[in-house]
Amino acid sequence: MIHKTLQFPIEGMSCGKCVKHVTAALQNTAGVKSAEVTLNPPVAKVEIDDAVTTPAALAAAVEEAGYRAKLS
Repeated sequence: MIHKTLQFPIEGMSCGKCVKHVTAALQNTAGVKSAEVTLNPPVAKVEIDDAVTTPAALAAAVEEAGYRAKLS
């Protein structure tokens, strides 16, 4: 189990409800240990077990919630 912290911008959020929606989407992704999302700046900081999840899975969870993750 290797823990890794990723930080990346989120596009499309405009309010606190958006932040809660993105946070829940990330926290419900397998392998996510913790997720912290802020509106200003619009950024997610996510601690993952990278043996279980990938940046692509995080981006997919955010997009499924209706927003866009800017992962490099």
